[in-house]
Amino acid sequence: MEGAPESARRTATVEAAEWSVLLQDDPDDADLRRRFETWRRQSALNASAWAEMQSTASLAAEALPAYADEWRSLVAAKSRPSGASRGRRRWLVPAASVAIAAMIGWAAVPAVLLQFRADHVTGTAELQTVRLQDGSSLTLAPDSAVAVSYEPGERRVHLLKGEAFFAVASDRTRPFRVTARSVQASVLGTRFDVRLDGAAVSVAVQEGRVHVEATDEPTGRGETLGAGQVVRVSGDGAFVRSAEEPGMIAAWRQGQLYMRNRPLGEAVDELRRYFPGTIIVTDSALEALPTTGAFDTADPEGALRGIAQAQGARVRRLSPWLLVLSGS
Repeated sequence: MEGAPESARRTATVEAAEWSVLLQDDPDDADLRRRFETWRRQSALNASAWAEMQSTASLAAEALPAYADEWRSLVAAKSRPSGASRGRRRWLVPAASVAIAAMIGWAAVPAVLLQFRADHVTGTAELQTVRLQDGSSLTLAPDSAVAVSYEPGERRVHLLKGEAFFAVASDRTRPFRVTARSVQASVLGTRFDVRLDGAAVSVAVQEGRVHVEATDEPTGRGETLGAGQVVRVSGDGAFVRSAEEPGMIAAWRQGQLYMRNRPLGEAVDELRRYFPGTIIVTDSALEALPTTGAFDTADPEGALRGIAQAQGARVRRLSPWLLVLSGS
């Protein structure tokens, strides 16, 4: 509630999480339900915390794939105490079970499939620099993957997930091409960044020239970029150009994220690569708000709180693995 002390909000949130677990554990316990209703009606703060808890759980459940029920059962079985200790230990079962199930559901199967396709993969907060056979190099951002294919007349890298920065050795006999979905960036020798950005693909050039084209466009539309130029190709094939200081391109390699008038939802997506858990934004209107700033990737939670403060929003930590960003 507006104006309530942060400590009181935190207490109400923790209690709401505990009630959520208890009610799921014994849904037919009438006495438990009466005690819960008494707690919920004690204050507007309790009622608000419960409503937010239910909304968060609903959002997490919607994000789970079709096999989520099996994972939920597994988490519940592993979490539920047995015998005489059951009543005493219920408070130890966090609402994070939803987040754990979500993380397993989002990551387990896609990650296994990605391993079969990719030559190089990074995890949360992990950077990896790969030296290629022609002397070129690529640096993978966290939570990213690439497949590499070198042929006599072509050097090709397929960005399967996330983001990568390329430093390409010049070879006029073999163009260097990076594909991401239906977007292709072609160079002979240069330094540039490619990012899968939701349904879009962004290409930013630090040095040299890069030709970018949408390969599924019947018109064969393409644009050539120079140093400090950026193009974002949306899912419908639209090209939007912008400019960036060359030194700020792929600043994540130095542990920094720079945002300039980017939607808050995109900023959160960037931070998810560095946070070892789940970040949920409860309000879609928040995701559209413009965000500008420089953030330390070594402290993704601190960065998220900084973004929230600038927008008059707030961040709640429901467990070590679950952060919820919502309006104040």
